[in-house]
Amino acid sequence: MDHALTVILTIAAYFALLLIISYFASRRSNNSTFFTGDRRAPWALVAFAMVGAAISGVTFISVPGMVAAKGYSYLQMVLGFIVGYFVIAFVLVPLFYKRNLVSIYGYLDERFGNNTYKTSAWYFFVSKMLGASVRFLVVCVVLQALVFEPLHIPFIFNVIVTIGLIWLYTVQGGVKTLIWTDTLKSFCLIMSVVLCIYFVATNLGMSFGEMTSAIGSHSSSRMFFLDNPMEGTYFWKQFLAGVFMAIATNGLDQDMMQRNLACKDTRQSQKNMIVSGIMQFFVVALFLLLGTMLMIYMDSKGITAPEKSDEIFSLVAHHADMPVIVGILFVLGLISAAYSAAGSALTSLTTSFTVDIIEAPKRQDDTRLAKTRKRVHIAMSAVMGLVIIAFYYLSDQDAISAVYTLASYTYGPILGLFVYGLFWSKPVHDRWVPAVCIAAPILSWVIQWALKEFGGYETSFELLIINAALTTGGLRLLSVGARRPAAAKA
Repeated sequence: MDHALTVILTIAAYFALLLIISYFASRRSNNSTFFTGDRRAPWALVAFAMVGAAISGVTFISVPGMVAAKGYSYLQMVLGFIVGYFVIAFVLVPLFYKRNLVSIYGYLDERFGNNTYKTSAWYFFVSKMLGASVRFLVVCVVLQALVFEPLHIPFIFNVIVTIGLIWLYTVQGGVKTLIWTDTLKSFCLIMSVVLCIYFVATNLGMSFGEMTSAIGSHSSSRMFFLDNPMEGTYFWKQFLAGVFMAIATNGLDQDMMQRNLACKDTRQSQKNMIVSGIMQFFVVALFLLLGTMLMIYMDSKGITAPEKSDEIFSLVAHHADMPVIVGILFVLGLISAAYSAAGSALTSLTTSFTVDIIEAPKRQDDTRLAKTRKRVHIAMSAVMGLVIIAFYYLSDQDAISAVYTLASYTYGPILGLFVYGLFWSKPVHDRWVPAVCIAAPILSWVIQWALKEFGGYETSFELLIINAALTTGGLRLLSVGARRPAAAKA
């Protein structure tokens, strides 16, 4: 009970800080503030905030644990992320600023037509809802074990309370609030990981030199996997998948781009993208270093590894030989990652649903639009809660893999649409685009199954590339005989 009380007090203190930041950030806010942050955010602030924005509760829990089976192979993908961020900065950012877009999917409306526009918006909706729910599910499960279960409170109540708290601090300020809360999140995450590494090393009686030597010689610290192309950890599979995953889940994701487009102009946003991408590499590396230290600690204490690698960090943080501060730091890092990630997902889902799917700004004045936006925000919160509960018993793989596997299926069509739109000028038969975008993920699954079944080839996150290529190929077929509408823009 005392432990549960410590966790509750940590959450309460962090949430109180969030509400204070939200209050000051959302003063005199309006629809423009919610959707675009009035395009006044300093690029350096956004860059630091984006480091935290790219790290969810899943990253906080899953990345340290994944070193047990996959070493530092994740950094191969993060190297690809950096290349992807350069593509976003110099290809997509100028495109979006030139058109002054509130939702990035408005480009597809201009380029192809309404059916394509709606298809991309719905794919984003499904992608973000599923991805955000998986990320937040991991956090809810941990909070259930640490707080709600000892108090005999059911999981459903856990989800309702946490989603309600997130709705409360995002309902008014939108993107402007998110940038400031993400800044707090980035600081808390980096501080938590660095201090956890320090306390684990101190508990083991290691100096800084001894710690670096132990990490370097440990079997889990292998970063490059260049020997077996058939494995999912092979370097070029991870690196190329990282490039396209970054483009799809950052550059073509309303959630992430909504922050980037809050900068004053194209040049400011480009600097933000490049700096945040490079910083992300070093922050992820810290998580992996922590993972190795956790394994060294378990070996020295004779602790049996849990069945799920996602439980390693929590197990060590709350071990009897660890000082209480490590458990508090774990909870602080976890909730800072979780609340911010779920809050940004709700904001972007609200924006895309309001702007893209029901197209409220085209039909309503500012007063009615504000009411509609708030109703949609409540609806998105409710749907996310239901999806989290539905996912509760479904996933048996490490959470970071579950997130990227979902992204490979759902972001593939979005990536394919933008690739075709940017590199081919021919119009397509807009009414058939939804059929192509549905067929591509299905064919991707068939190809993945066939490669494994008949060739022994383990498809990793390059599934996203296959999915996007099938979408682009389908659009090429739809371009045969198509004529560009008079109102369409290239």
